[in-house]
Amino acid sequence: MSVDQYVYFALSSHVTSAAEMTEILGLEPDETAVRGSRISEPKAIPVLHRWKIVCREPGLSVDEQIARVLERLTPHVDAIAALARRLDAEDTQGPSAVLEVVRYFNDEPVRQEHHLGDAPIKAPKLFGWHLGRDVLDFLHLTGAVLDVDEYDLAQDYADDGSAS
Repeated sequence: MSVDQYVYFALSSHVTSAAEMTEILGLEPDETAVRGSRISEPKAIPVLHRWKIVCREPGLSVDEQIARVLERLTPHVDAIAALARRLDAEDTQGPSAVLEVVRYFNDEPVRQEHHLGDAPIKAPKLFGWHLGRDVLDFLHLTGAVLDVDEYDLAQDYADDGSAS
């Protein structure tokens, strides 16, 4: 079984646009969504403006992906915290700040070794992860929630009777 995963930190609002968030923070996002933007089907129309810093680098553990995101955000933590409080006050439907972990599990075999020239190197173990004190402190300071989405993409053999 293998896993594909990515991590992002996002600020969301019904009122404040991602462009305004960028101006306030002085930090360019990796991705944005515009509330109510027209997107050709079958993609859904975003219900919120969203500003995101993302790490999609393959082969990194969740811990390492979170660390990459926080490296970029930590110098701006005070501005992020102030903006998150403002966004929360504008819209009380939920926290505006989120640290999101997205993981997809599938049936593909895990390659334990990669080769660099003639020397094999071990692939990182991607299944376990933890949050260190620095991450918890960041979540606390910014009022962000942690959301973890995990999707099982492995073929379900029980449905077709071919399970052994």
